[in-house]
Amino acid sequence: MAKTIRHRLLKRLDWYIIKKFLGTYFFTIALIIIIMVVFDYNEHIDKLNKATAHEIIFEYYLNFIPYFINMFSPLFVFIAIIFFTSKLAENSEIIAMFSTGMSFRRMMVPYMLSAAFIAVFTLYLGSQVIPKGSITRLKFEERYKMSHYNRNNSDGTYNVQLEVEEGIIAYMESFQTYNMTGYRFALDKFDGKKLVSHMTARSIAYDTLSTEKYHWKVKNFMIRDMSGTIETISQGSEMDTIIRFEPGDFLIENGQQETMSSGELREYIQRQKERGMGNIQDFEIEYHKRYAMSFAAFILTIMGVSLSSRKRKGGMGLYLGIGLGLSFGYILFQTVSSNFAITGAMSAFWAEWLPNFIYVPIAIFLYIKAPK
Repeated sequence: MAKTIRHRLLKRLDWYIIKKFLGTYFFTIALIIIIMVVFDYNEHIDKLNKATAHEIIFEYYLNFIPYFINMFSPLFVFIAIIFFTSKLAENSEIIAMFSTGMSFRRMMVPYMLSAAFIAVFTLYLGSQVIPKGSITRLKFEERYKMSHYNRNNSDGTYNVQLEVEEGIIAYMESFQTYNMTGYRFALDKFDGKKLVSHMTARSIAYDTLSTEKYHWKVKNFMIRDMSGTIETISQGSEMDTIIRFEPGDFLIENGQQETMSSGELREYIQRQKERGMGNIQDFEIEYHKRYAMSFAAFILTIMGVSLSSRKRKGGMGLYLGIGLGLSFGYILFQTVSSNFAITGAMSAFWAEWLPNFIYVPIAIFLYIKAPK
């Protein structure tokens, strides 16, 4: 009978902690987001006034909010834990929990369950919700918040070289986005290391009206087919052809990685690596950041509970400050380490997971020390 009462009590305490944790977390998010929306609107009021109220609310701010929730989630987690756990300690509620025979390790269970919920929540936001919303948000910013120069400063690319299929290499000296046309085009086909076909063309245009994928129109072309010692040359003024690549494979738009789900990012990165394309650091950083930021909920939860679970003189002010410092340090550290990946000094995986790897020992130390 005593065990049954104790078991029920622990269940009630679990739900009590979970509700307190998640309630404080979402309340903190709501409070900070309201402040950020007000500041953002005041800062860009001259540009936003050009848009309708429907566009501002549904195209911009409803997609703006999830983006910043995810960005500052580690901060929200830490503030929520420090705030409500310190309150529990000040009111001697944690002492009452321990008086039932609950250990510090057992008390961490509802905290970690809450952290798991937040990790899944932020991962879902980052992988599915934010990419879809970013398409609409970025289009809104392009229409109303960016200058004319910033909207048009990327009109193409130069020296494109990629493997479109195994043994087939395409090259363009330049590609212009306004007419979706590449100039000084070449296509080489290899059988092993032997060149068996070489096509050159003055220009190649992507057919945006065609329902068929990879449809290109080649102009002023010449094809040299080599079979043993025999070489056949054919040429013409225009030809429709299927070449298995499209402009999106080599044109990288500003913020493009934010509009792709995690599955799309993974496939895009793999495809670009197979084709020998560079400049995919931003995509790799975005992919690994989504998982690293979600995992951070567990680390920061352990640190937050370990710091604030004891009743101390002077209240919770000092530990709230420590919590803010550690969470801001985490966000700052992740931003700095991302720059290492952009410059090529570190892989995207290590750049995004390095803050977690460094904070894990800190969390373990605080967790071991807390019960003492």
